[in-house]
Amino acid sequence: MSPMPRFTPEFLDELKSRLRPSDVIGRFVKLKKRGNAWWGLSPFKPEKTPSFSVDDRRGTYHCFSTQNHGDIITFLIETQGMTFPEAVERLAADAGLELPAENPEAAARAEKAKGLAEACAAAAKFYQAMLHRADGREAMDYLRGREITDAQIEAFAIGFAPAGRNALKDYLLNKDFPEDVLVEAGLLIKPEDGGASYDRFRNRIMFPILGSRDRVIAFGGRALDPNARAKYLNSPETPLFHKGSVLYNFNAARAAAADDKKPLIVCEGYMDVIALWGAGIKRGVAPLGTALTEDQLALLWRSSDEPVLCFDGDSAGVNAAHRSVDRALPMLKPGKSLNFAFLPEGQDPDDLIRSEGVAAMNEVLAKARPLVDVLWSRETTIRPLDTPERRAALRSHLRDLVKQVADKDVRGAYGEELSRRLDAEFRPPERRQSYGGGARQGGNPFRGSSRDFGKGRGPNQKGPNNRGMGFRYAAPARPTPGLKGPSQWVREASLVLAAINHPALIERHEDAFFGLELADPGLKTLLGEVLAAISTTPTLDSAGLKSHLSQTGAAGILERVTQDPQLRNNWRLRPDAEIGEVELGFQNALAHHLFESTHKQEVARSASQIFTEGDGAWKAAAAAREELINSSKPEEAEGDEGDSPKRFADALERMKQTVDKKFGR
Repeated sequence: MSPMPRFTPEFLDELKSRLRPSDVIGRFVKLKKRGNAWWGLSPFKPEKTPSFSVDDRRGTYHCFSTQNHGDIITFLIETQGMTFPEAVERLAADAGLELPAENPEAAARAEKAKGLAEACAAAAKFYQAMLHRADGREAMDYLRGREITDAQIEAFAIGFAPAGRNALKDYLLNKDFPEDVLVEAGLLIKPEDGGASYDRFRNRIMFPILGSRDRVIAFGGRALDPNARAKYLNSPETPLFHKGSVLYNFNAARAAAADDKKPLIVCEGYMDVIALWGAGIKRGVAPLGTALTEDQLALLWRSSDEPVLCFDGDSAGVNAAHRSVDRALPMLKPGKSLNFAFLPEGQDPDDLIRSEGVAAMNEVLAKARPLVDVLWSRETTIRPLDTPERRAALRSHLRDLVKQVADKDVRGAYGEELSRRLDAEFRPPERRQSYGGGARQGGNPFRGSSRDFGKGRGPNQKGPNNRGMGFRYAAPARPTPGLKGPSQWVREASLVLAAINHPALIERHEDAFFGLELADPGLKTLLGEVLAAISTTPTLDSAGLKSHLSQTGAAGILERVTQDPQLRNNWRLRPDAEIGEVELGFQNALAHHLFESTHKQEVARSASQIFTEGDGAWKAAAAAREELINSSKPEEAEGDEGDSPKRFADALERMKQTVDKKFGR
C-alpha cells in the first residue's frame, strides 16, 4: 500500500486557519485596510492604483488587474518562486505546526534532519560569537578591509571559526549534541584510522548557508592563512546539504527580486553577494564554488525568467560563462533563458563596487547580453572563418548545438536566429534573403552537409521499371508573374512538392535543397517553411509536415502545389512512391532546373567570349551548347545512360577544354 499523502486536506485546512492572509501577504505587499478587505499595489505587475485585495474572512487574495487569485500557499508559490512543499513548510513554521510524516521511515529521516539542522544552527551562533571576541580580531580586520559593515555581518550571520582543533567540538558536546550527529552534519571530521574527531573549519571566516525555512544546513569558510590548502572550503554532502541543489542567499534574494520585479543576479562567490547587498542590490545569489548545475538553473527559473549571470571579464570568467551556456542550452524553455553581464577584466562585483560605486555595477548589469549573443560570439571567435570549409564547419557546429535544445519552440527560434546571423555575416548583400514569417528560402544553415547528389538515373514513363528524365513539366493554364514561362513554375513546384511528400529526400540531398534558387516568391516562402520545419523536427513525416505548413503564411501556396492537377498526376511526386524512384527523378529534375537557371547562362557567356576569336572555336562552343540543350529535353533522354547530370557536366567540360585550347591555357 502506498503511503498517505504528506499534506492531507485536514492538515492544509488547519495550517490556513492558524494564519491570517493579511499577515502573511503583508510581509511582501504594503496593505491598507479599506472596509472588510485589505488593499495594495499588485505584486504581479507594476501599477499606480491599488487593485490587489486580501480578504481574511475568505482566506483569499484577488488581483483585479491580472485576475490572479488564490490563498496564502498560492501566493508564496506565485510571488516567491517556492514549490508547493516549500510554501507549506514555510507557513507551517510560521504557524508553529508540526509537519506530518509520510511513513515511519520518513518520520525517522525528518527527526534526524531536525537534529542535524539544530547542530548547524548552534554552530552558526558559536561562529558569530567568536567573530566578536579576541580570537576573531584578524577576521574582523579582514572584513573591515573589505568594507563589510556591521549591517552586512548581521544580515548574513558572518562568523569566525577559531584555529584550535576542538573549539567547536567542545562547545557543541557541552550542549549535549552527540558526536556522531556533528560528524554527519559535516561540522567535525572523523579520521578513517579511528583517531579522535576534530573541527572541519579552522581559522576561517564563516558564511552560513541556508536551506528551506531559512534553517542553516551548511557552511562556507574563507581561509585567513594565505598558505591554506583551499582558499574556500564548503561543508561536505550531508542529509541536509546537496551542494549542486543550493544557491547561497537564495531565499532572501528571491524575495527581493519579487519586490523589485527585477531578475536574480548570479555571482561567483559569497563576498560578491554580500557586496551587492551592501550597495542596495539584494537580488544576488552564488553557486557554491562550482559551475551552475541543472538543479540550480531550475531553482533560478522558478523565481526569474531571465536571471543575470555576472562574471569577471578575464578569460576565466568568460570560460565560466561559456560553461553556463552549454549547461543551460538543453534546458531552455519559452521565456526561460539567461543574460550575461561581464565586469571589467580583473574585477569582481565586490572590487567594482568598492572602487567605482554602485552606479558602475548598475551600468554593467544594464549591458547584460542574452544567451544567444554569448553563444554566437564564442562560436565565431574560436575558429578562423576565412574559407568556405571553415564557414561550413561553423554552420555544422551551430546546427549540432541547436539540436541540443529540448524544447521544440525554442529550438526552432534558435535555428531561425542563428540562420539570420549567418546570412547577415557571410552572404553577399545581393544574395541575402528577406527574413519574415519563416526561414529564408535556401538559407537555413542547420541542415547543410557535405553529401553530394549521387549518380542516379530516372525513368520517364509512368512505371517504376522504365528509365528516363524523371519529373515531367507541362505548362499550366495560368501564367505566374515573375517567371520566364508557365512551365518554370511547374518545374520549381515539383522540386518543392517532392520534399513535402517525401521529407526523407531532404536528409539525402541537404545541400541541394538548402542551396536551391527559385524564381517564384511563393515557392521560395513554401520551401523556406519546409526547411525550417525539418530543421526543428527532423522526424516529421509528410502528414505532420503538411499539417504544420497549413498553419503558416505559406498555406495558400501549399494548397496550390498539392492540388495542381499536373503535379498530382506525376506518379513520382505522390506520397506513396518509393523513395528510391523519387530520388532518381529528383536528381534529373534538379539537373534540368540547374541547366535552365545556371548552366545555360554559363554556356552563353562562354560562347560570346570566344565568338570573336575565330570560326572554329565558335562552332565548337555552339555544338556544346546545342548538346546541352538537347540533353535537357525529356523526350530525347531515353538513351542507354539517361544520366543527364553527367551529360551536362561532360558537355561543360568539353566547352571548357575548347576555350582553354583556343587561348593557350
